[in-house]
Amino acid sequence: MDTSKLLFSFFYCYFLLSSGYICIQASSLNHRHHHHHRRQKHEISDGSFRPKKLFVFGDSYADTGNIRKSLGNSWNEPYGFTFPGKPAGRFSDGRILTDYIAKFLEVKSPLAYEWMEMGGKKLQNGLNFAYGGSGVFNTIGDLLPNMSTQIGFYNKLVHDSVYTKSDLKSSLVLVCLSGNDYGAFLAQGGTMQGLQTFIPRVVKQLGVNLKRLQQLGATKVAVTLLQPLGCLPRSTVDSSFQRCNTTQNLAVGYHNLLLQQTVARLNNQSKSSTFFIIDLYSSFTTVLNQRRDYLGNLRFDTPLKPCCIGTDGYVCGSVDEKGAKMYTVCSDPKSAFFWDMSHPTEAGWHAIYTTFKSTLEQAFKFD
Repeated sequence: MDTSKLLFSFFYCYFLLSSGYICIQASSLNHRHHHHHRRQKHEISDGSFRPKKLFVFGDSYADTGNIRKSLGNSWNEPYGFTFPGKPAGRFSDGRILTDYIAKFLEVKSPLAYEWMEMGGKKLQNGLNFAYGGSGVFNTIGDLLPNMSTQIGFYNKLVHDSVYTKSDLKSSLVLVCLSGNDYGAFLAQGGTMQGLQTFIPRVVKQLGVNLKRLQQLGATKVAVTLLQPLGCLPRSTVDSSFQRCNTTQNLAVGYHNLLLQQTVARLNNQSKSSTFFIIDLYSSFTTVLNQRRDYLGNLRFDTPLKPCCIGTDGYVCGSVDEKGAKMYTVCSDPKSAFFWDMSHPTEAGWHAIYTTFKSTLEQAFKFD
């Protein structure tokens, strides 16, 4: 297979809009001691602070229920099987990245923006603007709000006095975009050569968006690197879920290098440590390569094989015209790292979280 085809299989998203689904590519704190300083009570002596809220911008790796039911198979069984026990819009059997970061901050997982009218006091936890399938730019026309639009939603809430600038100042902002821009680019006829110039465009616009968040008041922004897309089941299916695709992961490395340089430059320009990286690439590879946990038990027996697999060309969560399930589910999602062809299980996300928890601890040096 030539490189362009490899990258096409790597980035291509299956937009099954006609059948009402899209198979979207993605793209705990132990110390509770409160020491009061003369500064604001949530501030720590070195200028760090204990975030009061979590605001989220991104795609399916962070979406907790924004995507419309007509667009996302995340609203179908067996999604949500582990948590909350029924489909709730998360692209997993249970908790995802957003939930684990909220757990670390000791705040409740923020409400999905689409459901904010039902929020009331829940808005005190922040808000989640991430939509499965979205990107830095538009991915499927204007069906999904891109990152600029998501930030616009937040800006309007400030204008409407739902939030103030100080709300963002005392919060953690999570930015998680997982490669949908590249899926859309290649699905719409983009070439391998074109991709080499498109990746810098994506990262440049991402940098513009990050700077905008800082201008809106953000003082701590966690930015995820791309996960090894060549290790997603959608890429490893050709090897019967045995091997990652190194060609694809090299392309991911280019994106991640440019993004790390962008984050360093933004911090340098503002003479701050506003932005920090959550290295999902290293987290995924660490967990996938670590076959045994610290007790010597097998961690994930076949780490590249998803728990929920579509049959006869269908995807996880699909039913045929008679309502019959067109997928199979493993006996124990806790034993699988991947839930479907693109997304980790709750157990997978928990394992990933344990690998980058120290990054959060360094960013927030709580007393």
